[in-house]
Amino acid sequence: MTKLHKILKRVDVITQFFAIFICFTLIILLLLFPGVAHEGADLGVHLFMEALFPYLLPYLILTSWLLRITSKYTAHPFLLYVKTYVISALGGFPTGAAAIAQLVKSQELSQREAAILLGICHCPSPLFIIGFVSLDLISDVTIGWQYLIVLHIFSLLLLCIVYFALPHHKRQKASQSIAARHAFAHSLKDSVPTVLVVCATIVFFTTIYAVLLHSMNHFFTLNNNLQIFFAALLEMTNGLRLMQLNYEGTLLVLALVTGLTAQSLSIHMQVLVIAKSNAIAFRPYIYMRLLYIAVIPVLYWLIFI
Repeated sequence: MTKLHKILKRVDVITQFFAIFICFTLIILLLLFPGVAHEGADLGVHLFMEALFPYLLPYLILTSWLLRITSKYTAHPFLLYVKTYVISALGGFPTGAAAIAQLVKSQELSQREAAILLGICHCPSPLFIIGFVSLDLISDVTIGWQYLIVLHIFSLLLLCIVYFALPHHKRQKASQSIAARHAFAHSLKDSVPTVLVVCATIVFFTTIYAVLLHSMNHFFTLNNNLQIFFAALLEMTNGLRLMQLNYEGTLLVLALVTGLTAQSLSIHMQVLVIAKSNAIAFRPYIYMRLLYIAVIPVLYWLIFI
């Protein structure tokens, strides 16, 4: 244990120095290319306002309100799991993380249950899949519905496995229903920080992508595939747009499916901030995302292509 502790301590030190190096490098690049940084920030704000904000804030408020006023009707663990999943499946990320954090605060979910459900109740909104990806990018609604079918069937199977495998948290019965007006006020107050986290991460990563790409082009030119990979790695919506501009046919479909499943650092940071703010372990979420990346594109390929 002593050797393992020393190794982990060294890893932490190395990680800290690496993070400091990255921070200083990015700060220098932002100072060197302020115009490019401004363009990247403008792109992030545009993507947020066009693709996310119109439905994200109202949906976060409504789902948070619904969780509060229906708590006494979903005391059974399975009903609570299903309600949480349905809310996240309809609202899209990070609605699932926000809902789970609220259930932890109200002691309806244990920390262990929340850590596992964080990775399962993490779905793209059908409005985003059908409206933005299917209609705006590829003009084919069928592909969007096919992806949602594969994703949700796999997720619901995992949800059932988790329900039977995990010990369930002992919940206190609600003695009285929460007044709707008070629940709405609290839901409004709790939803705004989540929206700000989403906006901040999108603007940050689109800005970093623009600055990094511009600085790299001073030394060598990245081919389209690498540009798309880095764009999708940092911010998914921008990566999906670039895929649509550079790929076509089956390659485009598989690239979109993989991008939607892997998502981006921007989205994962949103979940990380919400999880850590509520003391929810993040490692199970990482394992779950790796599982989804390995399974969902393969299932889609086998079933629909």
